Amino acid sequence: MPAIPPWDESEHLKFMKNAGISKSYLSISTPGVHFGNLPKAKSLARRVNEHAADLSRRHPGRFGSFASLPLPDIEASLDEIAFALDELKADGFTLLTNYHGIYLGDKAFDPVFQELSRRKAKVFLHPTTGCQCLDSTPQPFRPLDYPSPIMEFFFDAARAVVHLIMSGTVTANPNITFLIPHCGGVLPPLIDRFISFGTKILQSDSRATVTEEEIKDILRNRFYYDLAGFSMGNQVHGLLRWTGSSQLLYGSDYPYTPAEGIEYQAGIMDKEAKLLWNSEEIERVYTGNAERLFKK
Repeated sequence: MPAIPPWDESEHLKFMKNAGISKSYLSISTPGVHFGNLPKAKSLARRVNEHAADLSRRHPGRFGSFASLPLPDIEASLDEIAFALDELKADGFTLLTNYHGIYLGDKAFDPVFQELSRRKAKVFLHPTTGCQCLDSTPQPFRPLDYPSPIMEFFFDAARAVVHLIMSGTVTANPNITFLIPHCGGVLPPLIDRFISFGTKILQSDSRATVTEEEIKDILRNRFYYDLAGFSMGNQVHGLLRWTGSSQLLYGSDYPYTPAEGIEYQAGIMDKEAKLLWNSEEIERVYTGNAERLFKK
């Protein structure tokens, strides 16, 4: 990011009032909480999760939260899952698309996803800068000298989603509800390719874990997709070939998208929505789907 925007709870509540938003779900986005020191990562995860829970208590019905995990450490993350759900009553968890070059479908993360499935958790993905390993050392992937949110976040979201599906992680953990950011990033135009081409490669290598029909069912029914950012142009039209309005959720991306930018995007969304859906479907996309998903 060129800069990290300031955040203040009173300003956020003011923004919500002006934008007509009844409830916000808060989470820590990139770069997460783990910077190479496990004790500090555990401490930071606990601090941000407790802070979010405190905001929810002080503003009942206005703030929800997705807890952070100190990944890639597995045992510490399992401990934090239990604490976040049992003590803090978190609404779900936020996971980055990769952790120091380890993408979410990696078998190393199997125990975490198994526990999240056992707990019937909601998992919100947030993109971070892509990462590749050279000589077993993670190397940030920066092919162009632009800030990652312009393009790389969207590519890494697609990488993570495809990896989760093709690794069998989604199929093996049927009780997790996945929330995919930014309308799937660059995923929509790649879906045909990874379904058809990817499954053939896996079958020829005798490692296939998901079928073409299973992938289509995952995209249609297992995933929800937020509409934060510039999603209501070409992106949403591509995504709607694979899923329906029942799987879409409004997202503001505040404060990384400033209030005036969100107002501008909302105007575009209102115009596009009237072309795509009837009034009942619009209500579900803007409010009803989220209320149903997070009903306790």
